[in-house]
Amino acid sequence: MTGSQGPVFSRRALIGTGLGVGAAALAAAGSGTAHAARPPHAAEASAPRRAYAFLDAAMDAYPDHGTTRLAQSYTDQAGLFSTAFTYDNALVILANLASRTKNARSRATALGDALLYAQAHDPAYDDGRLRQAYNVGPYTYYDGSSQPDGFVRPDGSANVGTQFGFTGTAVGDMAWAGIALSALARRTGERRFLTGAVRIGEWIDRVARTDEPLGGYKFGVDGAGKKLPYTATEHNTDLVGLFGQLARLTGDRVWLERRTRAAAFVRKMWEPSGGFFYTGSDDGVTINKSPIPEDTQTWTQLALASPAHARSVDWARTELAVLDTADRRNSTVPAGQSYEGVTFSSASLLANEAAPIAQFQPKPDRSGVWFEGTAHLALALRNRHAPGDEGRARRLIASIERAQDRLGGNQTVGGKALPGKSGVVSASSPLDTGFGFGYYPYRHTGATAWYLMAVARANPLR
Repeated sequence: MTGSQGPVFSRRALIGTGLGVGAAALAAAGSGTAHAARPPHAAEASAPRRAYAFLDAAMDAYPDHGTTRLAQSYTDQAGLFSTAFTYDNALVILANLASRTKNARSRATALGDALLYAQAHDPAYDDGRLRQAYNVGPYTYYDGSSQPDGFVRPDGSANVGTQFGFTGTAVGDMAWAGIALSALARRTGERRFLTGAVRIGEWIDRVARTDEPLGGYKFGVDGAGKKLPYTATEHNTDLVGLFGQLARLTGDRVWLERRTRAAAFVRKMWEPSGGFFYTGSDDGVTINKSPIPEDTQTWTQLALASPAHARSVDWARTELAVLDTADRRNSTVPAGQSYEGVTFSSASLLANEAAPIAQFQPKPDRSGVWFEGTAHLALALRNRHAPGDEGRARRLIASIERAQDRLGGNQTVGGKALPGKSGVVSASSPLDTGFGFGYYPYRHTGATAWYLMAVARANPLR
């Protein structure tokens, strides 16, 4: 994990590969043995309530390090310690707002204020940017060095995730933070959230706008502030959502022009013969046609709601469909269990199951279910609402809920045990995304938040 970004990587290109975690540990992590012998209980909380309990635990993992805080993204077993990804925290805000309870709104407001704090207290910049991730609690890194601080350092600066190289600023991360702040502005009426969202939008237009032939907005910058050359369909789809919301909230038509620019790039990525969207461009001139990821199919439906492009949802549903069972070659699913859903990309289905995903990592399972993407798909199906879509969405949500019940047992956040059967793992078994990183069976705030939005039918991009 060097902090480098490859061509048109997802914003998750640097997300944890569980450094030093081998296949045996992953198998144990996915076993769910902490709950296997526990009999059903009539008073057990509903699946959504248990999911919210996990989000609360991730947010409250370091009570001795101040009330200004973000939520830890993955359980400790993922090997990323107290890393809090900006993208994941934006999702947690949106999931909390979807519940419409007083406690959840209070938590969403606190997380929004933490993003505003990071924006105002960056250790190097004062231009509206947010970093890819932050540290929210103390830990000892793999080389023995200590990271003693919470989210707010003693000097008042935000604690940027330098140990893993999470110091860059991706347009997609910024867009999702802006979407979350916009939602808070709408829900609370508090001007500070709209001000922060506008600062994000202005940074994106100033730094990432491009006049290359394909247009749209570029990937962002690395930790040194160097602009990255890639243009991602995913990121421009996010901007369709953000800029559209800023147009409505501010009444300023400049945001409509910017939304149109982002949407035009997305539409150029459409492959009509196959009914899907390509991933983006490495150079702003040539379309990168492989791999084909899931989120460019489902988020485009959520953002554009375009009948002309509705087939992309069917492409994701059929072409990326997987069923993970214990008899799969590299599956970590316990015996007698199975999970259906979708994988990350077309390349995931062709992963080399004889070789590790990366150094020190396990071998991939081509049928590993990506639960975050499965939740995207369920929500996109509900949003499209074609004949049969609701039944398909319910089936996917049921698979996610089984995973919450059975996978990721004995995992912790901040060294503390989680509430029983709470939180959705990012993947049923190790899967190779095809973009240089993997997903593993660790409970994840991002996957959990998308599940909750799918259950609530809450479309964050419109």
